[in-house]
Amino acid sequence: MLVMREPMRVALALITTMIMLGGIYGLLGVHFIAAFQVLIYVGAVMVFMVYVIMLLEVREAPGSAVYSRWLVPGVVAFAALVGVLGISVYRSSAEVLTAPGASAFSLTQFSTAFLSQYWLEFELTSVFLVAAIVAALAVIRVSRRVHGTLQGRTDG
Repeated sequence: MLVMREPMRVALALITTMIMLGGIYGLLGVHFIAAFQVLIYVGAVMVFMVYVIMLLEVREAPGSAVYSRWLVPGVVAFAALVGVLGISVYRSSAEVLTAPGASAFSLTQFSTAFLSQYWLEFELTSVFLVAAIVAALAVIRVSRRVHGTLQGRTDG
C-alpha cells in the first residue's frame, strides 16, 4: 500500500490490509472485533473513500512510474517482518488464553445476538448509506448540468 502511486490502487491495498487485520483478529479469537473490523472499516469507511476517489477522478499522468522509489526498501522490510513473525510463531505455543470461568466468545454467538437484537439498526444503517449515495449522485448530476449550461452560454 505504501509503494503504490495511483489512489485507487492504494485504496484497494488498504481494503486488503484491513481484511487481513480482521483475519488476524479472528485468529486471535476476538471474533467480535474481527467482524466489526470488516463491517465498519471495510464495509463502510473504505466504500466511501473509494467513492470519493472515484468522484474526484484522480488520474496518474501517462508514462509515470507505477511504484514509488520505496518499493525495494518496503519489500525488504516486509520480508524481515514475515521472517520475525514466522520465527516467533514457530517458537510459541498456540493455546488461547481465556479468563477463568469465562467461555470464549464465538462468531456463532455474535451473529445470533446481532441478527436477533440489532437487525433493525443494521437495516436502517444500510438504508441510510444507500440514501446518502443516491443523494451524492443527484448532487453530482445537478452540478454537472449547471456547469454544462454555464459553459454553453459563455462559448456562444
